[in-house]
Amino acid sequence: MMDLKTYGYTEIEAIPDELLPGRVTELRRERFTVMTERGEVTAVLKGVFYHSAETRVDFPCVGDFVLLHYNESGDSLIVTVLPRRSKFSRADYSGHAAGYAKTVLEQVVATNFDYVFILSSLNWDFNVTRIMRYLTQARQSGGQPVVILTKADLVEDYNLPLAEVTQSISDVPVHAICSHTGLGLNELDLYLMPGKTVVFLGMSGVGKSSLLNALIEQDVMKVQAIREVDSRGRHTTTHRQLFMLPSGTMVIDTPGMRELGLFDADEGIRASFTDVEEWFPQCRFTDCSHQAEPGCAVLAALADGSLPRERWEHYVVQQHENKYVQDKTSYLIDKRARNKTIRHV
Repeated sequence: MMDLKTYGYTEIEAIPDELLPGRVTELRRERFTVMTERGEVTAVLKGVFYHSAETRVDFPCVGDFVLLHYNESGDSLIVTVLPRRSKFSRADYSGHAAGYAKTVLEQVVATNFDYVFILSSLNWDFNVTRIMRYLTQARQSGGQPVVILTKADLVEDYNLPLAEVTQSISDVPVHAICSHTGLGLNELDLYLMPGKTVVFLGMSGVGKSSLLNALIEQDVMKVQAIREVDSRGRHTTTHRQLFMLPSGTMVIDTPGMRELGLFDADEGIRASFTDVEEWFPQCRFTDCSHQAEPGCAVLAALADGSLPRERWEHYVVQQHENKYVQDKTSYLIDKRARNKTIRHV
């Protein structure tokens, strides 16, 4: 019998005798791999899921704790998903460009983690604005964000971009590493504690698989060579999966996301831009739009340099995207409510 506590499980309620708790460690199409006290099992969703779930958000995701009917001779059946303590979501535009999507769905990427490692490579693809977008969603998720700047061996002096990130994001730990030489990896020991879960986030080719291989001390993930044309690594991770490190830490590796669509990010934006929003109460009008009103503290701060213009522009862009997603999402919620009403009439 295995102790599921090593996988972060804490019993929060009595479990019915006929059900077995477990943690989802892998998802491929409609088949789940679940770690239980009886070992690793394969499982599928019980049919009731497809009728009772309001949205795909209610379906199990890698990192979820679930209850299942155990079957020692075949697929077990997942009956329910236990409450999530943290959740990373992105906006799903269903294959459309953001401006053309009729509705925006929530796509849950990972759940029940303690730390969010935001990975960004230090070579040609280095982009502080993108890091800030990931940071907003990380703060929304309930996990503690940590910025990891990878491929430090590919730049002459990684201290310059490191300083740029720490100046833009002063309240989040930032580490520069090289997975191949081991540079900076010892700094990550602070987060890699037994029973803790870390989720890796970042674009394709930023070195998530290389870091995982270095931490797990074996080549569990295929790593492909960097393309000369744009200095990016090639995409390797094709699905979400949870790995156990020798330290007892769990890592959820996710496929690289070309674009991170902000989803329901009010709290994340507020946490990421407290230095911007602290000017709002000083405006003369409580409904100030910060565009042309007299007595606007934001405009005054922009004029005298107290508020950097680039910082304000980052804030405005994220707020506009978040509002767009909320408008599309509210349409879905209203439509679902109307359908319920029609069915009950």
